[in-house]
Amino acid sequence: MTPWEMLEEFDKQLFLFIHSKMTDPSLDGVMLLLRNAITWIPLYLFMLYWIIRFGKKHAWQFILFTVIVFAITDYVSASLLKPLIGRLRPCWNPDLQPYLRNIVGCGGQYGMPSSHAANHFGIAAFWFWSIRLIKGQKWYWLWAWAIAICYAQVYVGKHYPFDILVGALLGYTTGTLFARIFEIWQFAPKTPRPGITKQLPHMQ
Repeated sequence: MTPWEMLEEFDKQLFLFIHSKMTDPSLDGVMLLLRNAITWIPLYLFMLYWIIRFGKKHAWQFILFTVIVFAITDYVSASLLKPLIGRLRPCWNPDLQPYLRNIVGCGGQYGMPSSHAANHFGIAAFWFWSIRLIKGQKWYWLWAWAIAICYAQVYVGKHYPFDILVGALLGYTTGTLFARIFEIWQFAPKTPRPGITKQLPHMQ
Protein backbone atom coordinates (compact mmCIF):
# COMPACT_ATOMS: atom_id res chain seq x y z
CA MET A 1 0.00 0.00 0.00
CA THR A 2 1.42 3.36 -1.06
CA PRO A 3 1.58 6.31 1.37
CA TRP A 4 -1.27 8.01 -0.51
CA GLU A 5 -3.42 4.86 -0.27
CA MET A 6 -2.67 4.68 3.45
CA LEU A 7 -3.78 8.29 3.89
CA GLU A 8 -6.92 7.68 1.87
CA GLU A 9 -7.79 4.62 3.92
CA PHE A 10 -7.19 6.53 7.15
CA ASP A 11 -9.44 9.30 5.85
CA LYS A 12 -12.23 6.83 5.08
CA GLN A 13 -11.96 5.18 8.49
CA LEU A 14 -12.03 8.56 10.23
CA PHE A 15 -15.08 9.50 8.18
CA LEU A 16 -16.87 6.30 9.18
CA PHE A 17 -15.98 6.84 12.82
CA ILE A 18 -17.48 10.36 12.82
CA HIS A 19 -20.42 9.62 10.55
CA SER A 20 -21.43 6.24 11.98
CA LYS A 21 -20.05 6.02 15.51
CA MET A 22 -19.96 9.60 16.82
CA THR A 23 -23.65 10.21 16.14
CA ASP A 24 -26.90 10.55 18.00
CA PRO A 25 -30.40 11.21 16.64
CA SER A 26 -30.71 14.20 18.97
CA LEU A 27 -27.70 15.81 17.26
CA ASP A 28 -28.91 15.35 13.69
CA GLY A 29 -31.09 18.46 13.74
CA VAL A 30 -28.29 20.53 15.27
CA MET A 31 -25.84 19.47 12.57
CA LEU A 32 -28.34 20.27 9.83
CA LEU A 33 -28.78 23.75 11.31
CA LEU A 34 -25.03 24.32 11.53
CA ARG A 35 -24.52 23.72 7.82
CA ASN A 36 -27.56 25.74 6.72
CA ALA A 37 -26.65 29.24 5.50
CA ILE A 38 -29.97 30.66 6.73
CA THR A 39 -28.96 29.82 10.29
CA TRP A 40 -26.16 32.37 10.14
CA ILE A 41 -28.10 35.36 8.79
CA PRO A 42 -28.25 36.89 12.32
CA LEU A 43 -24.46 36.57 12.56
CA TYR A 44 -23.95 38.34 9.23
CA LEU A 45 -26.34 41.11 10.29
CA PHE A 46 -24.45 41.44 13.57
CA MET A 47 -21.15 41.76 11.70
CA LEU A 48 -22.67 44.42 9.46
CA TYR A 49 -23.84 46.33 12.52
CA TRP A 50 -20.50 45.87 14.28
CA ILE A 51 -18.32 47.14 11.46
CA ILE A 52 -20.56 50.18 10.90
CA ARG A 53 -20.74 50.92 14.64
CA PHE A 54 -17.12 50.30 15.63
CA GLY A 55 -15.13 50.46 12.42
CA LYS A 56 -17.04 52.94 10.30
CA LYS A 57 -13.87 54.33 8.73
CA HIS A 58 -13.11 50.87 7.32
CA ALA A 59 -16.67 49.59 6.86
CA TRP A 60 -17.10 49.50 3.10
CA GLN A 61 -13.62 48.07 2.56
CA PHE A 62 -14.28 45.39 5.19
CA ILE A 63 -17.60 44.45 3.55
CA LEU A 64 -16.06 44.46 0.06
CA PHE A 65 -13.19 42.20 1.08
CA THR A 66 -15.57 39.82 2.87
CA VAL A 67 -17.52 39.40 -0.36
CA ILE A 68 -14.33 39.01 -2.42
CA VAL A 69 -12.93 36.36 -0.08
CA PHE A 70 -16.17 34.39 -0.25
CA ALA A 71 -16.34 34.67 -4.03
CA ILE A 72 -12.75 33.48 -4.49
CA THR A 73 -12.93 30.54 -2.08
CA ASP A 74 -16.26 29.41 -3.50
CA TYR A 75 -15.18 29.66 -7.14
CA VAL A 76 -11.75 28.11 -6.66
CA SER A 77 -13.03 25.21 -4.54
CA ALA A 78 -16.20 24.41 -6.50
CA SER A 79 -15.39 25.33 -10.08
CA LEU A 80 -11.62 24.76 -10.31
CA LEU A 81 -10.31 22.31 -7.73
CA LYS A 82 -13.19 19.85 -7.37
CA PRO A 83 -13.25 18.91 -11.08
CA LEU A 84 -9.44 19.01 -11.23
CA ILE A 85 -8.90 16.71 -8.22
CA GLY A 86 -11.94 14.59 -9.04
CA ARG A 87 -12.30 12.91 -5.65
CA LEU A 88 -15.75 11.40 -5.16
CA ARG A 89 -17.88 12.32 -2.19
CA PRO A 90 -18.50 9.54 0.37
CA CYS A 91 -22.07 9.12 -0.88
CA TRP A 92 -20.74 8.35 -4.38
CA ASN A 93 -18.51 5.56 -3.07
CA PRO A 94 -20.34 2.22 -3.51
CA ASP A 95 -18.21 0.59 -0.79
CA LEU A 96 -19.57 3.01 1.82
CA GLN A 97 -23.26 2.74 0.94
CA PRO A 98 -24.10 0.26 3.76
CA TYR A 99 -22.67 2.67 6.34
CA LEU A 100 -24.23 5.95 5.20
CA ARG A 101 -27.06 7.43 7.26
CA ASN A 102 -28.48 9.51 4.38
CA ILE A 103 -29.31 12.54 6.54
CA VAL A 104 -29.01 14.86 3.54
CA GLY A 105 -28.94 14.48 -0.23
CA CYS A 106 -25.69 13.54 -1.90
CA GLY A 107 -25.18 16.68 -3.97
CA GLY A 108 -22.41 17.07 -6.53
CA GLN A 109 -20.18 14.17 -7.47
CA TYR A 110 -16.86 15.62 -6.26
CA GLY A 111 -16.02 16.69 -2.73
CA MET A 112 -12.39 17.84 -2.45
CA PRO A 113 -11.99 20.51 -1.31
CA SER A 114 -15.08 21.24 0.75
CA SER A 115 -16.56 24.58 -0.32
CA HIS A 116 -18.23 24.96 3.08
CA ALA A 117 -14.80 24.66 4.73
CA ALA A 118 -13.12 26.98 2.24
CA ASN A 119 -15.82 29.65 2.46
CA HIS A 120 -16.21 29.71 6.22
CA PHE A 121 -12.51 29.47 7.05
CA GLY A 122 -11.87 32.20 4.50
CA ILE A 123 -14.40 34.50 6.15
CA ALA A 124 -13.25 33.53 9.66
CA ALA A 125 -9.60 34.25 8.82
CA PHE A 126 -10.34 37.57 7.18
CA TRP A 127 -12.62 38.68 10.01
CA PHE A 128 -10.27 37.51 12.75
CA TRP A 129 -7.20 39.36 11.47
CA SER A 130 -9.10 42.44 10.31
CA ILE A 131 -10.98 42.87 13.58
CA ARG A 132 -7.68 42.52 15.40
CA LEU A 133 -6.37 45.40 13.29
CA ILE A 134 -9.47 47.57 13.72
CA LYS A 135 -10.12 47.11 17.46
CA GLY A 136 -7.23 45.06 18.81
CA GLN A 137 -9.66 42.26 19.70
CA LYS A 138 -9.05 38.56 19.13
CA TRP A 139 -12.32 36.86 18.31
CA TYR A 140 -11.25 33.24 18.76
CA TRP A 141 -14.85 32.10 18.59
CA LEU A 142 -14.70 32.67 14.82
CA TRP A 143 -12.46 29.61 14.52
CA ALA A 144 -14.90 27.56 16.61
CA TRP A 145 -17.71 28.72 14.31
CA ALA A 146 -15.86 27.57 11.19
CA ILE A 147 -14.80 24.27 12.78
CA ALA A 148 -18.37 23.49 13.90
CA ILE A 149 -19.70 23.97 10.37
CA CYS A 150 -16.91 21.80 8.97
CA TYR A 151 -17.55 19.05 11.49
CA ALA A 152 -21.23 19.09 10.55
CA GLN A 153 -20.26 18.42 6.93
CA VAL A 154 -18.54 15.18 7.94
CA TYR A 155 -21.27 14.28 10.42
CA VAL A 156 -24.04 14.40 7.80
CA GLY A 157 -21.91 12.48 5.29
CA LYS A 158 -21.13 15.16 2.72
CA HIS A 159 -17.33 15.11 3.03
CA TYR A 160 -14.34 13.14 4.14
CA PRO A 161 -12.22 14.83 6.83
CA PHE A 162 -9.39 15.46 4.34
CA ASP A 163 -11.87 17.27 2.07
CA ILE A 164 -12.48 19.56 5.01
CA LEU A 165 -8.78 19.98 5.76
CA VAL A 166 -7.92 21.01 2.19
CA GLY A 167 -10.87 23.40 2.06
CA ALA A 168 -9.94 24.91 5.42
CA LEU A 169 -6.35 25.49 4.28
CA LEU A 170 -7.57 27.13 1.08
CA GLY A 171 -9.94 29.37 3.04
CA TYR A 172 -7.42 30.26 5.74
CA THR A 173 -4.78 31.17 3.17
CA THR A 174 -7.19 33.30 1.14
CA GLY A 175 -8.66 35.07 4.17
CA THR A 176 -5.24 35.77 5.66
CA LEU A 177 -3.92 37.08 2.35
CA PHE A 178 -6.79 39.53 2.00
CA ALA A 179 -6.46 40.57 5.64
CA ARG A 180 -2.86 41.49 4.82
CA ILE A 181 -3.98 43.48 1.77
CA PHE A 182 -6.62 45.14 3.96
CA GLU A 183 -3.90 46.04 6.49
CA ILE A 184 -1.66 47.59 3.84
CA TRP A 185 -4.55 49.50 2.31
CA GLN A 186 -6.06 50.78 5.53
CA PHE A 187 -3.30 50.87 8.14
CA ALA A 188 0.03 51.35 6.37
CA PRO A 189 1.63 54.73 7.25
CA LYS A 190 0.84 57.32 4.63
CA THR A 191 3.93 59.01 3.18
CA PRO A 192 3.24 62.74 2.92
CA ARG A 193 3.78 64.37 -0.44
CA PRO A 194 6.74 66.75 -0.73
CA GLY A 195 5.92 70.20 0.58
CA ILE A 196 2.90 69.15 2.65
CA THR A 197 4.51 69.85 6.03
CA LYS A 198 5.60 73.29 4.86
CA GLN A 199 2.10 74.14 3.73
CA LEU A 200 0.56 72.86 6.97
CA PRO A 201 2.76 74.01 9.89
CA HIS A 202 0.33 72.71 12.51
CA MET A 203 1.14 69.11 11.43
CA GLN A 204 4.81 69.47 12.41
